[in-house]
Amino acid sequence: MNTTVSTIVIAGSLLLMLASLIVAIRNRPMGMVLLIGFAVLEVAVLVQLGFVIAAVAGGEGPDDKATLWGYLAGQVLIPPAGVFLALAERSRWGSAILAVAGFAIAVMTGRLLQIWQGVA
Repeated sequence: MNTTVSTIVIAGSLLLMLASLIVAIRNRPMGMVLLIGFAVLEVAVLVQLGFVIAAVAGGEGPDDKATLWGYLAGQVLIPPAGVFLALAERSRWGSAILAVAGFAIAVMTGRLLQIWQGVA
């Protein structure tokens, strides 16, 4: 697993979480900046997925592959689901949903790093 890409994903998701939280506190719906930000975050998550697939195909990775694939699948689904819900809820709560999605991606990436390193 590429720690550089993981660091980028964590930093980007926390930045988007903070921006979404500010937008929610200001009582605004999601704007184009957050939409583009979460699209870029999804691309970064997919790049991370590609690195993990390549590493596992090369024989690397943890013994517990089911947990690894479960976290990766969930991580790929969270940004589009968060954006979909934020577009459906055109109030401050849509932005709050994106704040939660950004936090979830950061936590899941951190947990993926732990799983990859064999930490229980």
